[in-house]
Amino acid sequence: MSRRRLDSRSGLPAGLLSDIQTPISTEPLESVYEITGELGRGKFAVVKRCVEKSSGKVFAAKFLRKRRRGRDCRSEVIHEMAVLEMSHNNNRVVNLHAAHETDHDIVLILEYAAGGEIFDHCVSDELLPEAQITRLIRQTLEGVHNLHQSNLVHLDLKPQNILLTGLSPLGDIKIVDFGLARRLGAVGELREILGTPEYVAPEVLNYEPITTATDLWSVGVIAYMLVTGESPFVGDDKQETYLNVSQVNVDYSRENFSMVSELAVDFIRKLLVKAPEDRPSAAECMSHPWLWQLCLSPDLTAPTRPVRERSCGIKWAAPPEDPEDKENFLESPHSHAKRFRFDEESSTRGEGDC
Repeated sequence: MSRRRLDSRSGLPAGLLSDIQTPISTEPLESVYEITGELGRGKFAVVKRCVEKSSGKVFAAKFLRKRRRGRDCRSEVIHEMAVLEMSHNNNRVVNLHAAHETDHDIVLILEYAAGGEIFDHCVSDELLPEAQITRLIRQTLEGVHNLHQSNLVHLDLKPQNILLTGLSPLGDIKIVDFGLARRLGAVGELREILGTPEYVAPEVLNYEPITTATDLWSVGVIAYMLVTGESPFVGDDKQETYLNVSQVNVDYSRENFSMVSELAVDFIRKLLVKAPEDRPSAAECMSHPWLWQLCLSPDLTAPTRPVRERSCGIKWAAPPEDPEDKENFLESPHSHAKRFRFDEESSTRGEGDC
């Protein structure tokens, strides 16, 4: 049985939105855009690069299946659109340009982020300098803070869902993939088992109330990965990963943090705590001295830190989980060849859910 609370007034799962302003055009997509290549693919979604014929502007077209596993999931696509509309003034969130509908898909035309995922910088042999990392974390927190001010929680923050507007020089961040996002406060407590194992907070695993602090745990994981090149909680299988998360088994050894500042360690320690109420808010995080000690550095483009041997590099090469496993979380994101990953694969869904 799926653990999902429904809003009895609308029949939608708690926290899902249903009102949108963006018209969904039935005009053939090819008449408006030239599709120029595929950017990524998931089980229920494909993202393609496209060029608007009238303006020559480049966009990312996200094709979302309306039916998944025999169920009508149009309402979940509408919800994702509604979240993007609510976030249209948030400069750190990818912009929704338009929407089209085909026989099988709703296609979201999204702002194109040419710099790819920050995940690529987590798994690179040459890690980013801390001055660049703190800039990316500051911007991520800005985006998360603005979401939380609207009572929205992302619930799938991870390096694969934070894109860059440019690669050289390194651009600004854009948060993407809002299929798992929820609005808090609409119908009592929100409890759902969803997310990606390595980034999910302990309260989600324990089926405890979800709050804005749930997103801040994920920010702590992202910061850890950017400064060390390691994933703090990933195990040999999902059960070991869950155990590491629930017990907050984090390696702060000198080996992993030999080239990391003490302030960075302090920032991460303050976020990776089990009790949500003990984590700082996004606004409080933004005042942490780590995020500002290097921001005035005259050399943000300094050469990356020395190439490191990763003691746990085998973690990144582990085989993915079975994508057909519907009762558990998304496969662990070890395979990083894809430029995009999709929330459609990343939630824990019961057999009767979209």
